[in-house]
Order: sequence, then C-alpha cells, then structure tokens
Amino acid sequence: MTGGAARLVRGPEEKRATFLDLFFDLVFVFALFRLSHGLREQLDWSGAFQTLVLLLAVWWVWDQSAAAGDRFDPRRPAMQVLAIGCMFGSFVLAAAVPEAFGAHGLVFAGAYVAVQVGRSLFLVIVTRGDKRQRPETRALFWFGVSAVPWLAGAAVQGWPRGALWALAVVVEYTVAILGWPTPRLGRVSAAEFSISGEFLAERHRQFVIIALGELILVAGLGLSSNGFEADRSAAAVVAFATTVLLWRIYIHRAGEVLGEAVATARDPLRVALPARFAHPVMVGGIVAISVSDELVIEHPLGNTPPAWAAVILGGPALFLAGRAIFEYSVFGRVSRGCVAGILVLPATSPATIVLPPLLVAATAALVLAGIAVSDAARARGHPPEPPAPPG
Repeated sequence: MTGGAARLVRGPEEKRATFLDLFFDLVFVFALFRLSHGLREQLDWSGAFQTLVLLLAVWWVWDQSAAAGDRFDPRRPAMQVLAIGCMFGSFVLAAAVPEAFGAHGLVFAGAYVAVQVGRSLFLVIVTRGDKRQRPETRALFWFGVSAVPWLAGAAVQGWPRGALWALAVVVEYTVAILGWPTPRLGRVSAAEFSISGEFLAERHRQFVIIALGELILVAGLGLSSNGFEADRSAAAVVAFATTVLLWRIYIHRAGEVLGEAVATARDPLRVALPARFAHPVMVGGIVAISVSDELVIEHPLGNTPPAWAAVILGGPALFLAGRAIFEYSVFGRVSRGCVAGILVLPATSPATIVLPPLLVAATAALVLAGIAVSDAARARGHPPEPPAPPG
C-alpha cells in the first residue's frame, strides 16, 4: 500500500483491541437493552421474528465496524472520526429499536443504511488507488443493494416491512458467507482477506461480555425497582448465577483459544466464519434470557405462562446451540454436556405448567451448572486441549 492509505492500515504487531474499540462497544449495551425491552413488550411469535431481524441488523453493524477496526488503525484521526460516526449512527439505531416496526421504522432503517453505506464509502475514498479498495468497494456495492429493501420496508407497514427487512438481512449475510461476489470484481480472494485470529477472538469475547453486562443491568434494575423481598431476591440470585454460568460455558475452552485456532488452521476462513456467525446465535439467547430475568424478578411466584417458559428455557437452549457451533469450529467436536443441555431444556417444558417462574429459571440454571461442571471435570487432570478445527 502506498500514500496516505498506507498509514491507515494496522500492522501485524498492532492487532489488539484499543480503547476506541471498547468505547465503540458501549453503545451496544444500550442496543441490547432496547432489543430485550422490545421483545418483552411483544412476547409472541411476531415479536420474536421482529427481534430476530433487528438483532441481526444490530449485530451486523457491530461486526462490520469491528472488521474495519481489524483492517485499519483506529489510532489514526481519520479512523477515529469514522468510528465515532458509526457509534452515533448505532446509538440512533438503538434508540429506534422498540418502535422500529412501528412509528420509527424510517429512523431505524435510515440510521442502519447511513452507517453501513457511509462506512464503506469512507473506506473506498481513503483507499483510492490501492488494492485495499477492492474489498471495500464490494461491501459498498452490496450495502447499496440491501439499502433498497431496508428503505422500502420503512415506507410500508405490517408484514411487508418484516418481509423486506428480512430479505435485506438474508442478502447481507449470504453475500458475506459467499465472499462478497460482486460484478467485475468477483469474490474476495485469500490475498485480499486477511484474518487476525487474536483480534477476532478478542473482539468477540468483548461483545459477549457486553451482552452479559446487559443481563447484570436488567437483573439489578429489576431487583432495585421491585424491592428486596425474599422471593425477588432469590430470583435475582438465580439471574446472577445464570450470567456467571453463561460466561463460564462460553470462555471454557473455545473462547480462550479461538485466536489460536484461526492462526493455526490450514484454511482460516473455515474456522473464522462459523465462529463469527455462532456469536449472534449466542447473543440472541442472551437477549431472551434478559427478558426472562426481568419477568422472573418481577413475578417470581404464581403461574408460568407458555411465552414466559419459552424465554426462560429457550434462551439458554439458544445460547447452547450457538456455543455448540462455536465449539465445533474450534475443536471439530461438540461436548456431550452441551448436547445434553440443548435436549434437556425443552424436555423440561411440560413441568412449567405446575412450576412457578422462579423454579423454572432455577431449573435452567441447574442445567447450565451441570454443563459447566461437566466441562471442568473433563478437563481436570489433563493438559489444556489444543484447538483442532475441522478440515
């Protein structure tokens, strides 16, 4: 790379998250909080679909911004301006989340398109005349294509908006998986697409911590707002324990060695892509758990409606499903404890007819505890398991 663009690129020795990366992540605590609030307000199939579409959009904003931080040096003033601009756009997008399928559809879609297209256009301009411009041009082309259903969806109401926005999300994720195939430019080549395994792992660990922090926020607000009675305090303890167990299950051991798995793989993309897309699945589970924490702390006793049982048990099951994908991408296998947890959690749903929400949440926490104990027992007395990605 030559000229001014050369100064913007991160060197191999600089592949660590910076304070700007962490500062950028702060807005996504707010985004996840708004997503969980929106799901709670409409806890049905329609609400779940809408939350899924919005979550994938929010995640994609973070993912593409984090990827730009991997390629370009955030210590440079131009990159700092870009990051702050994307952060502000993400803040507006997050604020519009609860009414994105209502009165604030244009605000949400407009902020989303502005961030994705604006970032790509900025990077195309600053890399002009250099080979690094090609992958940025591909991203700009496809975000321009997906902008059409995003903005068209904002102009309509009801199911057409959901259909158009779902189409936009599917297009964006599909072209990324396929290597951003673009007319006249083709797909991203191995030479153009460099992956820093340690940076990838560090940034995704940080986002999971951000998501778990939202659970702490929700549980703390629920406890302080509803009083410290014994039943609500017990529900808060279960919520806190669940958060700790999610962290333990994520970090052991795939979360610790993802960077090494990418760095040592024959084909880093075969490790990075599934690991990357496993994270929004886990975060989706955390959003559902956030809703369940709030509900259980407010109403720990009494009947457990089916919709409540779905998030209390389904949230951990969804998290474990994402963790299974993540674990397989790093080790080429899935632990039996994780598989058992995915099967046991829905199998306990008939018992929710007679159990109060607090006991249903405690049951889910016990399943997670069993997986954490199983992982620890398997590792005890053995050297740390090295990554062994498939293929």
